[in-house]
Amino acid sequence: MSTASLPDAFLRAIAEGFPPDFLTREPGELSEYGRDWTRVYTPAPAAIAFPRTTDEVARVLALCNEHRVAVVPSGGRTGLAAGAVAARGELVLSLRRMNRMDPVDLLGNTVRVQAGAVTEAVHQHCAQHGLTWPVDFASKGSSHVGGNIATNAGGVKVIRYGLTRQWVLGLQVVTAQGQVLELNGALEKNNTGADLRQLFIGSEGTLGIITEATLKLTRLPGKQEVFLFAVPDVAAVLRLFRDARQAPLSLSAYEFFTDKCLARLQRHRKLRSPFEAPSGCYVLMEAEATDAAAVEAWLGSLFERGLVTDGTQAQSASQAAELWALREGISESLSATGLPHKNDIALPVAALESFCAELDQFFGARYPGWEICLFGHIGDGNLHVNVMKPDAMEKAEFLSHTKQADHDIFALVRKYQGSISAEHGIGLLKKDYLSYTRAPAELELLRALKRTLDPNHILNPGKIIDR
Repeated sequence: MSTASLPDAFLRAIAEGFPPDFLTREPGELSEYGRDWTRVYTPAPAAIAFPRTTDEVARVLALCNEHRVAVVPSGGRTGLAAGAVAARGELVLSLRRMNRMDPVDLLGNTVRVQAGAVTEAVHQHCAQHGLTWPVDFASKGSSHVGGNIATNAGGVKVIRYGLTRQWVLGLQVVTAQGQVLELNGALEKNNTGADLRQLFIGSEGTLGIITEATLKLTRLPGKQEVFLFAVPDVAAVLRLFRDARQAPLSLSAYEFFTDKCLARLQRHRKLRSPFEAPSGCYVLMEAEATDAAAVEAWLGSLFERGLVTDGTQAQSASQAAELWALREGISESLSATGLPHKNDIALPVAALESFCAELDQFFGARYPGWEICLFGHIGDGNLHVNVMKPDAMEKAEFLSHTKQADHDIFALVRKYQGSISAEHGIGLLKKDYLSYTRAPAELELLRALKRTLDPNHILNPGKIIDR
């Protein structure tokens, strides 16, 4: 949509009340900031705003509400559900300039940061004090804290530390009307009724814009041992996980990927497998071990009991990074070497084995001969299901096929009391399927919240639910 769609009175107010570099309508930046990592929708924002302070966010939102200008909040744009896509002439509100990080509070083990602080920068900021914000994933080098919180991001360490919401003490949020809310501050305890802070965590910018956060920190973990195992199939991945739960070590991550994921990764990044013989699946495990002898005995028993067919243990930090690269480079490699249709689903951990067996049967019947790339965070029940577009098939036909099949996949997810979105959120991509996870009464409550907090429907309209 043309930038002319923005009301003249709104543009005059921006020109009079904000710095000259606050707003851009340069075509390259419209394209860049109008999308996230999804490539299903064509970006078409009207303009991009770059506030530096919460006051600027509050004043521009008040203007947007007055002039009924739709707003799409934007962070590192690493989302995979089109939650940060501006496809209908919206104003994109990029928080990248709001990247201040305050000194670490060493007594309370907290740090306050602006929403545009990069996740990895926060890690580095805290690490010099022996502390960390343990929200960690492959996109940490470009994702923003505000986006992490707005999507309740998961990642590779959920099995040990939980989701983002467990590491947020307080929020500063700007409402659709431009009102600034300070929610909970740095309090560990605050038993004064409903916790409004939790309304905004995971709401994908549809209820308010997060501008600052007080993050809860924990000590850096001890030395982490990193292992890569080869196993024949997904059932073997789950058998090994069950055994690892009883092993003499503290799991920090338990990730898996299939041989098809590895092949795509090697096509894109030319990384080499540490194993000579191919295998159906691979497990990357990170753990803190306090009894080296007991761990060594357990590792030896894995081969004796036939739980793994091959394995390696990193002997240095660089080797550990090489093993992690095999897992963390997958999502980028799938997109670089083809068009994946992504599903990010969650199951109760105890139901994974039965679910995966049914899912395998479904793929054989619904996608015969298609390439299915599976990977995920088995330790917390999160599977990433990627159906790759056949080279000879047109994009529109492919998307039509996968959209129809998604209903059957999500019906299977519902059968096992799972979720259609484990960590990527709903955005535009999953909105049509939300009823597979949420009951009608829940959906009506979500709509009522939206109507209460954003009566003019200007905040990320069309994402998650409609009015």
